[in-house]
Amino acid sequence: MAGDIRDLVETKARAAREAARALALCGSRTKYDALLQMARGLEEKTAAILEANRADLERARASGVPRAFLDRLTLTDARIETMAAGLREIAALPDPVGETVEAWRRPTGLEIARVRVPLGVIGFIYESRPNVTADAAGLCVKSGNAVVLRGGSEAIESNALIAAVLAKALEKTGAPSEAIQFVDVTDREAVAVMLELDGLLDLIIPRGGEDFVRWVAERSRVPILKHDKGLVHVFV
Repeated sequence: MAGDIRDLVETKARAAREAARALALCGSRTKYDALLQMARGLEEKTAAILEANRADLERARASGVPRAFLDRLTLTDARIETMAAGLREIAALPDPVGETVEAWRRPTGLEIARVRVPLGVIGFIYESRPNVTADAAGLCVKSGNAVVLRGGSEAIESNALIAAVLAKALEKTGAPSEAIQFVDVTDREAVAVMLELDGLLDLIIPRGGEDFVRWVAERSRVPILKHDKGLVHVFV
């Protein structure tokens, strides 16, 4: 079983690595169109997403999780529309790729510039909020990075469908659909495997409770960008 999980995660990471090369070459207009199509895809698939979410909620209620947890897990028409609006807001942001952050000339006449480029493949590990699937994918597409998503087991149905809708949207605009990968297994071994893929993942971003983030930070061989004790960092 553990070997199967490792094979699955590595396969998705390799697919993302290959797609990252193509996504990095996509122009601003292609990424803009892709993000708008991702937003439309969520709206068009609202009914199916809500149905998947109901399955997650039924399973969560049966396990006796707290009401606050259920609220974080719950999707509604309004929340899906908010997710779509968030993707449109990301689309409207300036393209960070190719931006010159700083430039200077050495006494020898050599000109040096610090220019923003995509990192490559980002692993995004998060807990119960399905909206994070759209947020993470949108930010990664905007910045020209492929992403491997691994959401909490309690939201597996919602996250899997949202990720599939977003990947399909990329394909419709000429961007590589495999730039959005979702690890569709609930075993925590999948997270442990992701933390070891220093040759395939360039950065890992954990989002969740303090204990979860610490657990990731202590085990990861991949550079991580993390928050602590409720503080928030945004990567673009």
